[in-house]
Amino acid sequence: MDNRKKNQSRPPRQSTPKKVGKGNACPLYKKCGGCQLQNMTYEEQLSFKQAKTIKYLGRFGHVEEIIGMEQPCHYRNKVQAAFGTTRGGKIISGVYQSSSHNIVLVDECMLEDKTADKIIVDIRNMLPKFKLTAYNEDMGKGFLRHVLVKRGFATGQVMVVLVTGSGIFPGKKDFLKALLKAHEEITTVIWNINSAKTSLVLGKREEILYGNGYIEDILCGKRFRISAKSFYQINPTQTEKLYGTAIEFASLTGKETVLDAYCGIGTIGLVAADKAKQVIGVELNEDAVRDAKINARLNSAGNIRFFCADAGRFMVGMAEEDEKVDVVFMDPPRAGSDIPFLKSIATLRPEKVVYVSCNVETQARDLAYLCKNGYKVKRIQPVDMFPHTNHVECVVSLVRK
Repeated sequence: MDNRKKNQSRPPRQSTPKKVGKGNACPLYKKCGGCQLQNMTYEEQLSFKQAKTIKYLGRFGHVEEIIGMEQPCHYRNKVQAAFGTTRGGKIISGVYQSSSHNIVLVDECMLEDKTADKIIVDIRNMLPKFKLTAYNEDMGKGFLRHVLVKRGFATGQVMVVLVTGSGIFPGKKDFLKALLKAHEEITTVIWNINSAKTSLVLGKREEILYGNGYIEDILCGKRFRISAKSFYQINPTQTEKLYGTAIEFASLTGKETVLDAYCGIGTIGLVAADKAKQVIGVELNEDAVRDAKINARLNSAGNIRFFCADAGRFMVGMAEEDEKVDVVFMDPPRAGSDIPFLKSIATLRPEKVVYVSCNVETQARDLAYLCKNGYKVKRIQPVDMFPHTNHVECVVSLVRK
């Protein structure tokens, strides 16, 4: 039987999900554009994503049933809001409208953490009281540009990052005092300065106004330190299922040398360290590598090392030194991997590759290259990491031919 037809006959795997979507969609659904699938029930969304995965990856083998989410709302532990001013002079905050730079006023989003949304709205309401303005990108004038909130769902710790276009913060102490009084759950506040004409939210300069300048969270039984600039998966509930699948696909016995490419703050690598002989994490982001090393100490992981380097070049260097790696975990950005990185896998020749992707289209492109260069796909498991959006995460295991 054709793999694609066989796959489409199966219903999506889930744990009695809450019925949300069609019939009670967010009132900002059409204006915002962030949730593309709210015209569907959640069951229909999962079927849509299952079919999408089969469309792009079905030619490589059997696609297993998508893992859905039991409560697919308010799952985002990271919320960022842009600030601006209407023509009437009213300060607004929210998200950029899809395919434009217009700010859509948002008080509460069905995807975002409720605590984070309340903090952002209160900050917006505080600005006029302290005679502070919103930043105007066109004129390059004004004060508050963005607010970023991160919350550890397991620990309850909350980070607030105030991103300003100016290096001067009038009434800083009084503003901070009022914010902490309104939200006692906040554990750290950071002032980030970004005066550049850029689409990037965070600038290079920052100052810790309160707390340690980081928060911690627990994921897969491991404790992680999260800074303002480091990457951390936004849906911890589904991340545990995603990483659990990745570790299962690696079939670790305790004898393997594992390489965690694009390792970030070391999440997958630290989870794998319990079942591997040794783990090597490689990441280009210096802030993330610093956090990863701290996370290794937090979890007493003596068999893991982290390096700040390009993962592809690092692997080529290992191959030139005749160093062996048994398993490579790769979790690249949405654009997927580049040819030099994929070539480095073929050069290093690990027995197994576990490819975690948030874009099945670029994943299909990369899998085609790997399958032409010594590997074959063994298992394919989609996971719904971003309910109500058209994105689907997928874990694929490959073995060397």
